[in-house]
Amino acid sequence: MAVAVMEALMIFIASCLCVFLILHLIKFFNKVWWNPIRIQSAMRAQGMRGPPYRFLHGNTKEIYNMRSEIMSSPMELSHQMLARIQPHVYSWIKLYGMNFLSWYGPQAQLVITEPELIKEVLSNKDGAYPKSVIQNYAEKLLGDGLVLSQGKKWLKMRKLANHAFHAESLRGTIPAMIVSVEAMLDRWRQEGVKEIEVFQEFKVLTSEIISRAAFRSSYLEGKNIFDMLTRMALIVGRNNYKVGISGIKYSSYLSFSTKI
Repeated sequence: MAVAVMEALMIFIASCLCVFLILHLIKFFNKVWWNPIRIQSAMRAQGMRGPPYRFLHGNTKEIYNMRSEIMSSPMELSHQMLARIQPHVYSWIKLYGMNFLSWYGPQAQLVITEPELIKEVLSNKDGAYPKSVIQNYAEKLLGDGLVLSQGKKWLKMRKLANHAFHAESLRGTIPAMIVSVEAMLDRWRQEGVKEIEVFQEFKVLTSEIISRAAFRSSYLEGKNIFDMLTRMALIVGRNNYKVGISGIKYSSYLSFSTKI
């Protein structure tokens, strides 16, 4: 009798586990296959085209490959920076028009480049365009500040930020700018350099001005903090197109993604 009860209990547990797994598989495939295909079909019916959805990774593999290819080649002297910075957007605008649908994993992203539509979204008077959820570790880099906040908190922080850009406030930063620029020029004269890495020099100059104007300090005193922020930004950017597999606590990522 006891053996029969145990067998029945084991069968019941196994059945529950099978049902649990089946339900989760249905939910998983609905998220990564059926829902994206449904959205893609609905948007195409409204005339909104874009690169086709690819199972699991969406368009992230294409974006990663495009960016890797363009970044591995020398940069041409040109004011046309979109093709360099966002090669996928540049390419897809030519293929699908000013507005198109792309995919970050199974998440649909409507990309708009028409100035009037951009203006409407940025004004957002009715709150119809909520901010998107930041992926990966970008949230840790940006913090819970003006960029990510919404609603009353955003409004309060925006008012505080506006004060920093008033004419009087900006006028007060001029001495810090002058001191920083003069220090940079003196260093150039003392070193007697004939060739200058402009990007690095102006990055340090910007950090120096921020340090003096906002923190009454110098770049050298906060160099470690600036360096750590730079490294974190590089890590976030390098892993921006990793796509997590839903349902796994420590997300696994597709093989085309870069490693930290």
